[in-house]
Amino acid sequence: MPDPEAALLARSRAGDPAAFAGLVRRYEDRMYRLVRSVCVSAPAEADDVYQDTFLTAYKKLSAFQGRSELGTWLYRVAANLCFMRLRAKKARAASALEDSVPDGAPGPEEAVRKKELSEAVTAALASLPPEHRLAVVLRDVEGLSAAETARALKISIPAVKSRLHRGRLGLKAKLAGFAESRKS
Repeated sequence: MPDPEAALLARSRAGDPAAFAGLVRRYEDRMYRLVRSVCVSAPAEADDVYQDTFLTAYKKLSAFQGRSELGTWLYRVAANLCFMRLRAKKARAASALEDSVPDGAPGPEEAVRKKELSEAVTAALASLPPEHRLAVVLRDVEGLSAAETARALKISIPAVKSRLHRGRLGLKAKLAGFAESRKS
C-alpha cells in the first residue's frame, strides 16, 4: 500500500495546491502547538510564524530531501522562523530603547545614579549651616569668583575662603557616607 504522505508530497512538488493543502491539514495542529510553545514569549508572533511556516514550506518543498520525516522538517522550519522572529523582536526592542536615549544622554542606570547623587548632594547641602551652604553654592554651583561671592555675602575674601573650606569639608563628610553605602 503506497504512503499517502509520499503521494501528497510528490503531487505538491509537482505544483498541485490541493495536495499541499492535504499536507497542511496533516500537520496544522502539530505546527500550531509547536509555534505557540516556542513563541510563548511573543504570542502575537505565533500566528504569523504558523502561517509563514507553511508558506516557507511551500516555497522550499523542492529543497526537502527526504532524509527526515516531513513533520521533522516542518518542525525545524517553524522553530527557525520563531527564533528569527524573537531575535528580530529583541533587536527592535533594544533599538527602540537606544533610540529613546539621545546620543550622549545617560542610559537608565546612569540616570538613576545621577538622580541618587543629586539627591544626596542636595541633602548634604541642606545639612550645612546656612553661611557655609551659601559660600559653597555661590562658588561651586553658581561659579562666582571669591571676590564676587564676598561682595554678594558682604564679607571679606578670607571669610569666603574660610566658609567655603568648612562647607566643602562638611559636604565631603556627608557624601563619604553616601559613597560608602553605594559600594556595598
